[in-house]
Amino acid sequence: MASRHLSRSIAMQSLYEWDFSEKKANLEKIIEKNIKEFGPGLEDTSLAWQIVTGVVKYLAELDKIIEKAAPEWPLSQITIVDRNVLRIGLFELIYSDKEEVPPKVAINEAIELAKSFGGESSGRFVNGVLGTVYKELEKK
Repeated sequence: MASRHLSRSIAMQSLYEWDFSEKKANLEKIIEKNIKEFGPGLEDTSLAWQIVTGVVKYLAELDKIIEKAAPEWPLSQITIVDRNVLRIGLFELIYSDKEEVPPKVAINEAIELAKSFGGESSGRFVNGVLGTVYKELEKK
């Protein structure tokens, strides 16, 4: 597994665990544990940390974007996996350096995370939401 994809997987698993605890668990300890457990030999862990800290920093904005892009799905009704995959995808789509993470890469990586960790329709759902946001960003 490529190190960038592995970093995203570790970020997703960490955000999932934190969200599952209703954001009460110590996120730093969760990330450290997940890096040890799922990323032995991962030399550069900075992307995982960057994604997690970025998602937390922009959490309120990311959640508003999800609610606007998927109005039929209240945030509380979106599965924890899908919700956090969307947060990661949106963070990379909106706030990442476009040279480092082109928009289509951010979307494709999020879809792959959704397929790996989510349910049967997670990939399509994530693709639809991120595609909607991407079209809006292109208009601007």
